[in-house]
Amino acid sequence: MKYVFMDEHQCTFGISAMSRVLKVSRSGFYAWRNRRNDPSHRQKRRNLLDERVKKAFGDRKGRSGSPRLVRDLADAGHQYDRKTIAESMRRQGLRAKAAKKFKATTNSRHNLPVAPNLLQQDFTATGPNQKYVGDITYLWTDEGWLYLAVVIDLYSRLVVGWAMSERMTAQLVCDALQMSLWRRRMPTGVIVHSDRGSQYCSSAYQRLISEHGLLCSMSAKGNCYDNACAESFFHSLKVEAIHGERFVTREEMRQTVFQYIEVDYNRTRRHSANGFISPEAFEAKNVA
Repeated sequence: MKYVFMDEHQCTFGISAMSRVLKVSRSGFYAWRNRRNDPSHRQKRRNLLDERVKKAFGDRKGRSGSPRLVRDLADAGHQYDRKTIAESMRRQGLRAKAAKKFKATTNSRHNLPVAPNLLQQDFTATGPNQKYVGDITYLWTDEGWLYLAVVIDLYSRLVVGWAMSERMTAQLVCDALQMSLWRRRMPTGVIVHSDRGSQYCSSAYQRLISEHGLLCSMSAKGNCYDNACAESFFHSLKVEAIHGERFVTREEMRQTVFQYIEVDYNRTRRHSANGFISPEAFEAKNVA
């Protein structure tokens, strides 16, 4: 504290006078000032770490915690363990976007026929186009609700089909499934799992399933865990790209969802089920 006082008042009092009054040596003061102006090797390493962590965190738009940042930095040639990254994040006040709860959207109170549960909470697949899951969620804008339907391949967690509409209709889920069929070059024999919502039980959706040789599967009544992978995707989307943001128009929301699915999630977002690589990278690595 004496050295700090001397440093702050050296323009008012002489260093020699202050050293004599405070009973410290001039050489000690100059050595302290040099150390402060020339950080230690350890401090320099910490500063460099913090710079790298902050940049990696920003590159991921504040969406990644320490497990994913460890891998991002490793890919850039910087090897750190998870604890080191977590400490740097705490030091800098960096925190990945927090989770918020959201509600189910589809209406299961209807008299339409339902399909059996072929998936039985087995979310594994040995190759692409074996098992798909689909679901709907809603997104708020100042212009009103916008509904999003997705189809996800359980092999890589790639979003293979998606559609958006101002109305939650059977056409919405048909459009998402049709996109997945085009994208995957019309596969057959795929288990396509969803909840029991009226959109999925509709004649239009069931006709599309039948015409393309797909196998329809539906969750048990009231069991959200039967479609956990789709719920997990919506959770990630809302936490990482939607919550905390204001969307004035539906078009702004459409652009954000497009960016998240096609640029961030499918191409670059590390997924724990894929060994912390993105869905597209996982398929490129494992599919001949």
